[in-house]
Amino acid sequence: MHHPWILLRGLTREAAHWGAFAEAFRHALPGAHVVVQDLPGNGLLHRAVSPATVRGMVDACRAQLAAQGVRPPFRVLAMSLGAMVATEWARVAPEELVGCVLINTSLRPFSPFYQRLRPASYLQVLRCATPWSSPLTIEQTVLRMTSNLAHARGAVVDDWVALRRQRPVSASNALRQLVAAARYTAPVATPLVPVSDSPRILLLASQNDRLVSCQCSQAIARAWGVPLRMHPSAGHDLPLDDAQWVIGQVRSWMEGSP
Repeated sequence: MHHPWILLRGLTREAAHWGAFAEAFRHALPGAHVVVQDLPGNGLLHRAVSPATVRGMVDACRAQLAAQGVRPPFRVLAMSLGAMVATEWARVAPEELVGCVLINTSLRPFSPFYQRLRPASYLQVLRCATPWSSPLTIEQTVLRMTSNLAHARGAVVDDWVALRRQRPVSASNALRQLVAAARYTAPVATPLVPVSDSPRILLLASQNDRLVSCQCSQAIARAWGVPLRMHPSAGHDLPLDDAQWVIGQVRSWMEGSP
């Protein structure tokens, strides 16, 4: 059965930041209904107020999908803050989710703050938040922080700058999203109980993620007893750096699911 796939991005990023990955994902899963969803305050919803809690983001996502006529159960593929939203969704409404793929996320209570955001990135994150930074400076900084192939991915900066100018995320919304992420505490046990001994959560992480330590995903995998697949060279934006690897991992995981 083809359950709809919901794709969720991270902090202050929008559906369009999936870039070519979303179409490649659709192409690799023939017949799948793929929905790229914006969190309130980002993308097409950039004028909305971002919920100050991850639970509020879950409620907003569920309401948006219902309004669009997209019905559960869903599969969710999510990055970073989006993966927190997927985790909370699985906690509050597990019957709505068939499975989740969580990419380069970090969750309390499993990891300390200095692994959840590497100290070497603090200054760069701050630079992105300052109102006097130009859209070009911000997006070049984001690319350097999140891609280990920035030299080969430079073309995406122009697209990201255009998105930032067209649908800017307000400083207050960015702060609300940051606070929601910092305050969120995940369930200690897996929020999606395995079916026929097949885990319903897959973790994907980049061994050389320079923004969030891969130790965060390792800690979640141990606590929840779910599989973790590690990419040896990609950066935080794993779907950007190696889309085909992500798609291959998802397909092999689905083939092993009931």
